[in-house]
Amino acid sequence: MRKKTILALSLPLILLGAVHLTAAPVDIVGVWILTMQTPQGEMPAETTFTMEKDVLKVSMQGPQGMEMKGEGKIKDADVEWTLTVSTPQGDFSLSFKGKVEGETMKGEVQMGDFGTSAFTGQKKK
Repeated sequence: MRKKTILALSLPLILLGAVHLTAAPVDIVGVWILTMQTPQGEMPAETTFTMEKDVLKVSMQGPQGMEMKGEGKIKDADVEWTLTVSTPQGDFSLSFKGKVEGETMKGEVQMGDFGTSAFTGQKKK
């Protein structure tokens, strides 16, 4: 009987500990320098991340000063977002998927029909 009582009393504490150990989303809010590896060479871009409730908002400064906006999500250390790029030939999407480690991130970007590219990121200080 004593073992059952101890188990019954300790089970809620064990469950509470398990809830506490689940990973929280990383905080990437701020300005980052993302560098994409493209066929034309490295392409750095200043990127700003903000959060509105559970939605990640992204603004990226593209080539020739073009500003791209999009949104995405964060789950634990995994982050993904999509930007829409308007060009004279029409709109296309850049879809980023990566992993954040401290003040760095790395992953891949799907560049519309132009294939994928690796990217890295460093939080700007």
